[in-house]
Amino acid sequence: MAKIDYNKIGFKCGIEVHQQLEGKKLFCNCPTEIRKDKPDFTFDRRLRASAGESGEVDVAASYEQQKNKLFTYWAYDDVNCLVEMDEEPPEPINQEALKTTIQVARMLNCELVDKIQVMRKTVVDGSNTSGFQRTALVGRNGFVEMNKKKIGIPTVCLEEEACQVMKRTKDHDVYNLSRLGIPLIEIATDPDIGSPEECREVAAKIGMILRSTGACKRGIGSIRQDVNISIKRGARTEIKGFQDLRSIPKVIDNEIKRQQELIKKKKKINKEVRKAESDFTTSYLRPMPGAARMYPETDIETIIPKEVKFEKIETMDDRIKRYKKNYGLNDDLAKLAVKFENKEGFVLEGYFKKYKDAKFVVQFFTSTPKELKKRYNVIIDPRPIAEKVLDKVSSEELPKGSVVELLADYGKTKKLNFGKFKGISTDKLEKEIKKIVEKNKGAPVGALMGIIMGKFRGKVDGKQAMKILKKHHKF
Repeated sequence: MAKIDYNKIGFKCGIEVHQQLEGKKLFCNCPTEIRKDKPDFTFDRRLRASAGESGEVDVAASYEQQKNKLFTYWAYDDVNCLVEMDEEPPEPINQEALKTTIQVARMLNCELVDKIQVMRKTVVDGSNTSGFQRTALVGRNGFVEMNKKKIGIPTVCLEEEACQVMKRTKDHDVYNLSRLGIPLIEIATDPDIGSPEECREVAAKIGMILRSTGACKRGIGSIRQDVNISIKRGARTEIKGFQDLRSIPKVIDNEIKRQQELIKKKKKINKEVRKAESDFTTSYLRPMPGAARMYPETDIETIIPKEVKFEKIETMDDRIKRYKKNYGLNDDLAKLAVKFENKEGFVLEGYFKKYKDAKFVVQFFTSTPKELKKRYNVIIDPRPIAEKVLDKVSSEELPKGSVVELLADYGKTKKLNFGKFKGISTDKLEKEIKKIVEKNKGAPVGALMGIIMGKFRGKVDGKQAMKILKKHHKF
């Protein structure tokens, strides 16, 4: 297949990244748990489009209303309330979600707006029981650096997540209400992205910045990307529903080729929203929405963002660089440490400072539990016993090679039997190695090390044993 010259075809591209947040929902105290089991109750709705602030009905909303669909909602007693059912006004905005959004806006070099005004965005495809989505602009005019250039960030918004579709037919859609109202950060870029691959890289960097907050939900569907593209003589197209970041370049290239074929056939290309399919093609969803669907939310007071206190957050990438510089970790171990911290909400830096061997600390918390499960079918959380074990290793009372066996024993007995795995003194080790060398004259170093490590079975450190062996072995 011929390679596409993106400059020649006038390629323009921007991306929108949507990230769910943990905690409570945006306008009530319901938890952000998403359930998919049998609902406690259901109810039905039909929706109609309202005119926006301009007095006009949005073209996309009008298109959805013409379908005249019936919508059924699954609801749950423990994760839904009257706010999600649109039977009660929204409560004040979730302050933790707002704080996180302000932090993200700052990390993206944005200016905060003077006042945060929650708006209603008309949505009548059934994904919102009210017929609109609440959204608030928080930051604007920012940027993210990528490939030695700046990608503009015109807006950072905080909005409520929509329902999750469970079943869709021509006349009837079924939605899961448990997802509705989860706080959602929306980050939009300018059309500064120069290629499909760069689009993937920008999405990955924004995702990294979001995860650095430690406030994001995890799992399939918790982060989503919408890509906007256009080419010469084509039309702006929004592509939704990417399965993962790796699919972005392929889907964009196929959409470019689709539009190029239409241009060759002299067919009109309309602005529209399309869905990214699993075979990397796109399919039609609806006309491109416009600004006519926005109008103010009168049930929520405006907010002065300067009154919201927040701390500056170190990005994951910056922490990786700092761990490499300050604690001598290589790139892989630094990334592994930061990934562990972000997933577990547990900071390793205190251990790096207390114990000089940062590499062993990272392995203790990350690879050792996996080795225990694989070799001994033992599952333990090393955190409650970390200091006791690391203290013994640091004082050389416990060889590093004995840690896995010690923890395997602990997993079965629930006791830390340090005496059972205690190392031997340096003097005794040297005497024993000297005997092994004399008894096995002419044996290569590798064979001698095998004998030594086999005899002491993890009770000695390999590096220490090799140092002594080289002292007494004649090469």
